[in-house]
Amino acid sequence: MAGMITALQIQKRNKERVNVFIDGQFALALTAIAAASLRKGQLLSDAEIERLKADDELDKAYNSAVRYLGYRPRSQAEIERNLRDKGYAPEVTEHVIARLRQEQYLDDEAFAQFWLENRERFRPRGRQALRYEMKQKGLDPAVIESTLADLDEDESAWSAIEGKFYRWKSLEEQEFKQKVMAFLSRRGFNYETASGAANRAWASLNESE
Repeated sequence: MAGMITALQIQKRNKERVNVFIDGQFALALTAIAAASLRKGQLLSDAEIERLKADDELDKAYNSAVRYLGYRPRSQAEIERNLRDKGYAPEVTEHVIARLRQEQYLDDEAFAQFWLENRERFRPRGRQALRYEMKQKGLDPAVIESTLADLDEDESAWSAIEGKFYRWKSLEEQEFKQKVMAFLSRRGFNYETASGAANRAWASLNESE
């Protein structure tokens, strides 16, 4: 659709985008920054128009990824999945990922640490559950194992159950411990860790009486 730019109109609903008209017909929309290099009466070839469209697609994908990152840190796989679901081509996604890494918006090791610290603070889980969650986020196995290497599962299990086991204080020892262990098992803690936390909880319960 080569031709002459006959109008540059700011969109009514989005002041940051500009509609470009060529020979009186709508041709494409660009960011205000990209449109600033254009002028009414300028001639554009087919190749130039396609380049503008391609650059705009990259900008839209990048801005979409940054907004997605605005809610919380994300893994690379999450960003890739989000852009794919929005219909962006693989080469566009690849370009966006490279740009995010260059600008230090994307760091899987930092994300893995964020995920671990967030879980430890609000909803402690066992190594098995954390490993599964991180795998679901698309993290590399080496990154996962490195992040979980120093995890103290005994303390995590205690944090998970502390303050909650009092609901079972009326139960006999065996049933009490079964309740605690079942709770921790659902959080991904292994038998040995759950058993140790159950013993600690029972001892703490009796000390407080």
